Amino acid sequence: MNDPTPPLAFDAENAYLAFEGLWCSGQLSAADIARLPALGVSTVINLAPPNASKILVGEAEQVTALGLNYVQIPVSWDAPSPHQFELFAGVMAAVGHQAVWLHCARNMRASAFVYLYRLLVRGEGEPQAAWPMSQVWTPNPAWQQWITAVRSARGVGAVRPGPR
Repeated sequence: MNDPTPPLAFDAENAYLAFEGLWCSGQLSAADIARLPALGVSTVINLAPPNASKILVGEAEQVTALGLNYVQIPVSWDAPSPHQFELFAGVMAAVGHQAVWLHCARNMRASAFVYLYRLLVRGEGEPQAAWPMSQVWTPNPAWQQWITAVRSARGVGAVRPGPR
């Protein structure tokens, strides 16, 4: 089921509750980070490389000062790797049922990771798995190739997510 809920009221661009326990967005602000403990978030995963155009200087320190875990998996915009999805899935498995906030610069990388996680790990159907990515963007050819490569590595045929 596609969730008609609009983006959450955060400073971060394209903030969504993808499913219970996993939020995704663009770059968090310091104010956003301060709100995470009240949401029950235990871990922040940042997919943006340290040289991304939108970064929050000292983000890791701000997150860990609140007692939260911080993981950075720097994903190149032009050359994402299927291995990076496996790292993300491993972190998700390690945190178990604890809430996670996944972000990148604009929620394009993050929403693509959420799509594959919902499809390949949670076993959701294509329309449901594509949300909120379908609200944020239609993956470009490099990201379509990445999606296909991750699906192939997991033994799942290629399906292109629909346009937004």
